[in-house]
Amino acid sequence: MKQERQVVYLQIGGEHFFFGSVAALYDHFTKDDIGITYGSIRNYGLSPGKPYISEKKGVVIRVGRLISKEGNRGVRSKEEDI
Repeated sequence: MKQERQVVYLQIGGEHFFFGSVAALYDHFTKDDIGITYGSIRNYGLSPGKPYISEKKGVVIRVGRLISKEGNRGVRSKEEDI
């Protein structure tokens, strides 16, 4: 079964970072670095069509979905069941 995962993308200055959650982003950067608090960014309602952009700080925060290939590791074929 394919699992979708959220990805939080942060562009700060010319650097790019990827996180598994907004909370993980705040483990590495402070509100002073980003220009918005954790609570405010959660209330902002980040979505794929609604990124947070702070031109003053040169920050862009986007969320999206990580698309991965569905694997079949560990799945037995019907022939092996015989």
